[in-house]
Amino acid sequence: MGKEKGPKGKKITMKIAKNSIRISFDGGRRLDLSKMGIATFPKCILKLADVDELDLSRNMLKKIPNTIEKFENLRWLDLHSNQLEELPKAIGTLQKLLYLNISNNKLTTRNLPEELKLLKNLHILNLGLNCLESIPTSLGTLMELREIGLFDNALTTIPNSVKNLPKLKKLNAERNPFPDSTTQEEPVDSIKRVETLYLVQEEDLCSSCLKMCRGKRDKQNELTNMMPRPSKKPSFSLLLTPNSSAKDNQEEWRLKGEHP
Repeated sequence: MGKEKGPKGKKITMKIAKNSIRISFDGGRRLDLSKMGIATFPKCILKLADVDELDLSRNMLKKIPNTIEKFENLRWLDLHSNQLEELPKAIGTLQKLLYLNISNNKLTTRNLPEELKLLKNLHILNLGLNCLESIPTSLGTLMELREIGLFDNALTTIPNSVKNLPKLKKLNAERNPFPDSTTQEEPVDSIKRVETLYLVQEEDLCSSCLKMCRGKRDKQNELTNMMPRPSKKPSFSLLLTPNSSAKDNQEEWRLKGEHP
C-alpha cells in the first residue's frame, strides 16, 4: 500500500473494541486490548474514551498520540511490553490516573515528558525495563505515589525527592548500575525494596532484554554457587524475567492502586 511503516499489526475495529470491554470488580469499565498484535494506536477507541481503564499492554506500539487526553476518566493505564520510545505530553492531562505501567519499552530519560509530574493522584508508577539513565527530580511532586518500579534501567542514582515521597512504601530499583556505596548507604526508611514487584512474562521481553537478563542470571548463579549460604535462609535465584504471577494478580494490583 506504499506506507513506510514497520510491522503492520492487527486492525482494531469498533466491533472488536466494544467486545473487549470488561467490567472490573468495582463496577468500572475496562477496555482490554492487550496481546492483540496492535502496531498503531486504534483511532476508533476514541469513541470509547469514557472507560475507566485502558489496557494496551503486550502489543507493538511505538507511539501513543496526544489524543490520549480524551480518556479523561482513566484511573488505570497499562502500556507495558510495547516498543514505545516516547510518551505524549498530553499524558499529564489524565488527572484521575491512579495506576500507570509503562515498563518494558524503549523509553529514555530525554523522552519522558515533564508532564508526568502533573499526575497528582498517581499511586503506582512502573518505569522498569526501559533505557533510563536518570529519574526526573520533578517526579518528587507526586505526593500520592505509593509504589514505583525503576528496575532494569541504567540508573546510577535516585533523586532524594523521589526516595523521600511521604506515602512511598515500595521502591524496586533492582539491576541498575548503582555504585556500591550508593546502594548501601541510601536510607531505606519505610520503603520496602522487593524483588518481585512489577513483573512481566518472559515472552513479553524483547530479545536484547532477554539476553541481558539471562546473562545476569547466569552470572548471579555462578556467584551463588561459589558462596556458601546459611541453611535457614531461603534461596532465590535471580529472576530471568519478572514472572507470570503479574498476570494472575493484575486485578489485585489495580484494586490496590484504587484503594490504598
